[in-house]
Amino acid sequence: MAPIERITLFNIPNEEDRNRVLEQYKILAKTATKDGKPYIVAAAAGHSFPDPRNKGYTLSVKTTFASLEDMKYYDTECEAHKALKAVAGPVKEDVLTTYYENVL
Repeated sequence: MAPIERITLFNIPNEEDRNRVLEQYKILAKTATKDGKPYIVAAAAGHSFPDPRNKGYTLSVKTTFASLEDMKYYDTECEAHKALKAVAGPVKEDVLTTYYENVL
């Protein structure tokens, strides 16, 4: 199976809060494990460029997983992701948007 690429977009108005979330993504990239091994193929996060097409999203994240099973683990069981949600949840506005696809 081809890798799964996931794009997540946040609306976090305060720059200081965005920077804290970005720092938490760095921690997640180093600490996320499944069965004692790293399982996230790649993770990149950054500030969105100010542009009307962004629809207010201020933080963009691209995460790559080897399989859909790994992405589901990330969503439901990963302790590093739970820690990230604890930081991002209180500072984001509205709902976040997530899109994922199987990349060939």
